[in-house]
Amino acid sequence: MSRVFNFSAGPAVLPEEVLRTAQSEMLEYKNSGMSVMEMSHRSKDIEDILDEAEKDLRTLMNIPDNYKVLFLQGGGCTQFAMIPMNLMKNKAADYIVTGQWSKKAAAEAKIFGIVNEIASSADKNFSYVPDLSSLKISDNADYVYICQNETVHGTTIRNLPDTKGKVLVSDISSMFLSEPLDVKKYGVIWGGVQKNVGPAGVTIVIIRDDLIYDEVLPFTPTMLKYKTHADNKSLYNTPPCYNIYICGLVFKWLLKLGGTSEMKKINEAKAKILYDYLDSSKIFHGTVEKKDRSFMNVPFVTGNKELDAEFIAAADKAGLKNIKGHRSVGGMRASLYNAMPVEGVHALVNFMADFEKGRLK
Repeated sequence: MSRVFNFSAGPAVLPEEVLRTAQSEMLEYKNSGMSVMEMSHRSKDIEDILDEAEKDLRTLMNIPDNYKVLFLQGGGCTQFAMIPMNLMKNKAADYIVTGQWSKKAAAEAKIFGIVNEIASSADKNFSYVPDLSSLKISDNADYVYICQNETVHGTTIRNLPDTKGKVLVSDISSMFLSEPLDVKKYGVIWGGVQKNVGPAGVTIVIIRDDLIYDEVLPFTPTMLKYKTHADNKSLYNTPPCYNIYICGLVFKWLLKLGGTSEMKKINEAKAKILYDYLDSSKIFHGTVEKKDRSFMNVPFVTGNKELDAEFIAAADKAGLKNIKGHRSVGGMRASLYNAMPVEGVHALVNFMADFEKGRLK
């Protein structure tokens, strides 16, 4: 078997150990005589898979008992609407816009109420995180929204904003389980799993009990109420059972590895290899201010579109896949998610060095 190094921002690389376990259980799961993909979502096996996945996630993130864990569908674009539908009691919210995904979230929320953009880094194409230490929080805001790691632009909010008692809502899709988070500091944490946790099709929402309201915006469909899924333990309708099963295997892989504290050390070390090279390179350059660099998503450019295209094509042939950057930034982007082995980062840096040497002759 020949596996490539997949630097895609999502759907993304999964741990090989997880894929091998899934392969071994593909035809039959635990003497059931069938695959997880064939099981009724009302079966005991699926209930056990969901319960165990939730238990392991609670352990990994130290999730308090007064928070619900919901396994949902619809991805981030549905959460952009579900959050205001469920939380906008005063029909107003504050949004901190630091990249493509928080910008999209704010635009969607404007359908449902007043959106105050209380901080933004749009002036420099989201290449930094603005100062969040003394924001003017709106008196009538129902919540303050952030995207903690911006996948496209490669920035991370490392110091949470002072929301002055307002509920903090955070999209953690591309940094999910990459480092420890203090869940108690948030009202809602959510993430699409296809970047750092599992295959596309699952969105995990971690929400404090007191934010699961009976009364939401009056036109909110039953399927888009958090209460619907909390009351039914994520089994109101048929969930993406197999995808949740894979997420559960990833949780066990992380627990065996030592949890999120150990994962953070590994991720910081991987990112340092690439950033150190970028900082010394004569042709490749990072696009993000150093203090705000993401450990998960690393955009970089040469400053020459033709040279970028040449590098992307050559890297692809060398088995360094999906290295092309997002169109809003250009150049290249390497996503160094939990499952990316350090060997992959070394392979990328070595290839970049050889490419650079050949262009500087």
